[in-house]
Amino acid sequence: MEKREEFLFPLKWIANASTGVRLASELRIRIISGLIPAGTVLSENKLAQEFEVSRSPIREALKTLASENMIRLERMGAVVIGLNEQDIKELYDVRLLIETFVYERILKIDTTKLVQELSKIREMMEVAIKYKDADEFSYQDVLFHETVIRSIDHSYIYLIWNNAKPVMESLILLSMRMRLEEKVDDFSRILKNHDLYIKAIQTKDRDIMIQAMHQNFDDVQGTVDDLWMSQQMLTKKGEQNQ
Repeated sequence: MEKREEFLFPLKWIANASTGVRLASELRIRIISGLIPAGTVLSENKLAQEFEVSRSPIREALKTLASENMIRLERMGAVVIGLNEQDIKELYDVRLLIETFVYERILKIDTTKLVQELSKIREMMEVAIKYKDADEFSYQDVLFHETVIRSIDHSYIYLIWNNAKPVMESLILLSMRMRLEEKVDDFSRILKNHDLYIKAIQTKDRDIMIQAMHQNFDDVQGTVDDLWMSQQMLTKKGEQNQ
């Protein structure tokens, strides 16, 4: 798994992960992007040949994807289920529930250090845009929200977040890559929305947080549209490379 150009998922994000986890990350983003369409039957043998690994990490990856309902394990192989618009909306429903709960807990704690951490991450997001690095922007975006969630030290909330995170970060990554190509001006809006999050946490003003969440989660339809556009981009690039 060393040839970066063959992979959609950033290997630096999972450099220390097991081969099975890296394979799951790559297969997941290919499925979400539509490069591996719903209904495709994945063969352990063929995947092992393609990625030049043994069947053991392939089985680990497929088991992970099955637990996420990305695929369905059958005797003939793994059948791709994929991700539809309703799945994406439900995923963001979970995020909204988590972040609403977390904010209510944040109202009761000292947020000085949290605001400092979030401000640093927000600066890194701006730097990533300056250098047109959609992958780094996506990484920092996910880290921003994860930092908020971790701040309340709630193990079960964090467990739910971790279960949703793999699919969510692939969606965000594809969306940001597409926006860098097609809608670069939209990054200013995204940064301003993160400024609202920080202000809401710093001032502990529910009205500001409601505004921030409204803007963030009303963008779900945009995420669906971005996903479709990113699929078209990937298809065109594949045709150009042939």
